[in-house]
Amino acid sequence: MAALRPAGVDRPAAGPPEGGADGNLIKPVLLTSSPGQLALWLPAVESMARAAGNVPALLDLARKNGSTWPRPGEGHTAILWELLATVSAADVAAGRVLEPHLDALAILSQAGHPAVADGGAWGVFAAEGPGLRLEARADGNAFRLDGAKPWCSLAGVLDQAVITAHTDDGGRAAFAVDLRHHGVTAEEPAWIARGLREIPSGTVHFSQVPATPVGGAGWYLSRPGFAWGGMGVAACWLGGAIGVARDFRQGLQAARDAGKEPDQVALANLGEVDRTVTACLHSLARAADRIDQNTPSDGDPSPWSEAQRLRGTVAAAVERVLQLVGSARGPAPLAFDEPYAKRMADLALYVRQHHGQRDDAQLGALALKGDSQW
Repeated sequence: MAALRPAGVDRPAAGPPEGGADGNLIKPVLLTSSPGQLALWLPAVESMARAAGNVPALLDLARKNGSTWPRPGEGHTAILWELLATVSAADVAAGRVLEPHLDALAILSQAGHPAVADGGAWGVFAAEGPGLRLEARADGNAFRLDGAKPWCSLAGVLDQAVITAHTDDGGRAAFAVDLRHHGVTAEEPAWIARGLREIPSGTVHFSQVPATPVGGAGWYLSRPGFAWGGMGVAACWLGGAIGVARDFRQGLQAARDAGKEPDQVALANLGEVDRTVTACLHSLARAADRIDQNTPSDGDPSPWSEAQRLRGTVAAAVERVLQLVGSARGPAPLAFDEPYAKRMADLALYVRQHHGQRDDAQLGALALKGDSQW
């Protein structure tokens, strides 16, 4: 496996920073690496944590580091997910800015697309919505996009995006699009969310916008990387939950240091949080290892069933951590502790990208076909 080195870092730091989730120092989220193995990356991660809330600065850091960071399926998937989780543990919204940029670069690389070398800030827009449709029509040897696409996060400040559109054959395909083209109009969304407030998601309209195919008809949804990207989002969710769990533990430690020992209920809540988070870390580590081994055999579950299983497990764990910690800490920190209140609101919204029972229904249909390990 090729050595990895983040942009602008010549040698590892003497050791990983010690710290908590307050953004002053970064404590890494580890799957399989030792703290020393991640030390090389922590300066860039710490810069992202310090830039929390400043979207232009976060996008600039993503541009500078994205091309040198690991990509899923290339032997360092666990490191990629550790980095995503570590950023998200410090600030959920920062992870939400970073993840789609890295996902877009991975998609372009998987397709052998030359735009992977471009230095712009990328997004991935693949959602569908009622009453909205984006069409891709052939224009000689190229394509042009017409229509509208919903849920386009940060479209107004990104340079380019990988976008899915409906094609003449009735399917969907992915395209690389320059969002600075005059035919692209990003609506100012009525973004009233209290979570992820700095990352508005709205509708983007396209009128005769040139688009370059990425991977061909049907490739985007059928490639293993589609599942891998979905698991990368779960790594961000889990990182956010770890940030919440660290807030809880630090509060108990501070109370203990002040002479107030936690009662059995508080300890039981912390114990359940610990085993819930740890089980998810083990699941992510195992999934990363399976991806990098890339040696499927008869009877192995498909990448998508693996992704749905992992995403559902992590989403349920996140919901449980939010419930346990929110109940244990009560209303005061939600009202007066801004970093904690922001983390709780950001994570509650972000994890809604999992569609609950609808995603479980997809997984159940796969299990009914025998696409499982049991």
